[in-house]
Amino acid sequence: MRPLSLLLALFLVGAAPIFAQEQDQVDLLKIIFSKYYKEEKVIAKGRLQLLRFYCKKAPNNEEVLAVIATSDYLKKYATEIKAQIDVTVDEDWSATYTSLFTGQNQYLKSKVNDCQSMEEFRIDYAKHGENNQRLMIISKPLYFANHNSALVKVTFYRSIEHNNSSYLLFEKINGKWTLKDSLYEWAT
Repeated sequence: MRPLSLLLALFLVGAAPIFAQEQDQVDLLKIIFSKYYKEEKVIAKGRLQLLRFYCKKAPNNEEVLAVIATSDYLKKYATEIKAQIDVTVDEDWSATYTSLFTGQNQYLKSKVNDCQSMEEFRIDYAKHGENNQRLMIISKPLYFANHNSALVKVTFYRSIEHNNSSYLLFEKINGKWTLKDSLYEWAT
């Protein structure tokens, strides 16, 4: 029985960072949703939802290098951040989305639609034909500074011509994530 207990203990110690990272992603997603869905109306039957959420985590690319160049704080962690750039990421937000809204945050959930693919968004966009609809695309978080800071890109896609984006810098203070700054903002 003793080897089984030891094996279970080793598993739990090894799995702890994975569970912590999932909780961090839930916390970051809640802050992002709270910020951007603040002005959205509660979803009701027949009401057009103008802000939708993209299911996939956007991969981080070399644009992160330009963001690092604009921030003295990020420059200190450039090597750590650059090591996480991976354009082949194929992950989604489904588990995080489900965790965020399972038995909690129900008012926020009443404003946030289920996540969509790009194809589903384009179909809805074409059906309603209004240029005020947008799709929120959130990148995979980049953690650094001993996992006490995170950089997340949030992009709003409307059409080929009208889009905007910024990188959000988060800091974990006393175990709680806080939005510190918005960096490298652009709009077309």
